[in-house]
Amino acid sequence: MANDAASQGKAVRPLAIVTGGLQGLGLSAVVELGKSGFDVAIVDLAEGPALSPELSAVADHGGHCRYYQLDIADLDRHATVLAEIERDFGRLDCLVNNAGIAARPLTDILELSPAAFDRSYEVNLRGTFFLTQAFANRLLQRAPFEPSAYKSIIIITSIAAELSFIDRSQYCITKSALTMTTKLYAARLAPAGIHVHEIRPGLMETPMTAKIGNDTIARLIADGAVPIPRQGRPEDVGRTVSALASGALPYMTGQPIWTAGGLNIPRIL
Repeated sequence: MANDAASQGKAVRPLAIVTGGLQGLGLSAVVELGKSGFDVAIVDLAEGPALSPELSAVADHGGHCRYYQLDIADLDRHATVLAEIERDFGRLDCLVNNAGIAARPLTDILELSPAAFDRSYEVNLRGTFFLTQAFANRLLQRAPFEPSAYKSIIIITSIAAELSFIDRSQYCITKSALTMTTKLYAARLAPAGIHVHEIRPGLMETPMTAKIGNDTIARLIADGAVPIPRQGRPEDVGRTVSALASGALPYMTGQPIWTAGGLNIPRIL
């Protein structure tokens, strides 16, 4: 545990919390953070999961990795889980808001049900907003921070925060709202030395995007929609998370970072 290391005079590793960290982009973030010197607390829905062998990368680089069960839509448990994590590791440094649900089944905006909209809102937006609030308040209780302690909150959104998909409107709406959430928290927390970043993944090769249909994505790439002509890989996002959490861009906050191979470049032809 981090507390033990501190008591023995050893270097204390920073602690990152990754929501939705058992698969896809979240799992890659966990692995890359471990490689960069972080201990990692994984927060996810599953009850007592079998952790992926890939998570050994955290231990291989001298870190610790623990799992905490939480549905981020359950606001009443946010404070309890954060307190458990801080007790176990002795510190809090970074929150990676990765957990979210896709729009399934794909539904025309004119036929979307209130139930489908509300579930996306509860997880993607409301859960992320209030977990960020709870984390930020815990950090502020411990400010001012030591100069070398880079504190950050990272919100993983999507190209759907700006690009429209009329058959997944609830996803677009919640992700675009997270862009403003990033800006608001960035403005509020910057004076305290807490940086807030947004990452917008593009056409990623993950279990979630695989359900869209690889033929569709392959066709878009073949047609030149993505200047770097390939699908994004989870490690592309994981490395972006790691760089931000490590303070590689110290004079930046509140900005969307497109990890999308140039998909966002406006073009006529």
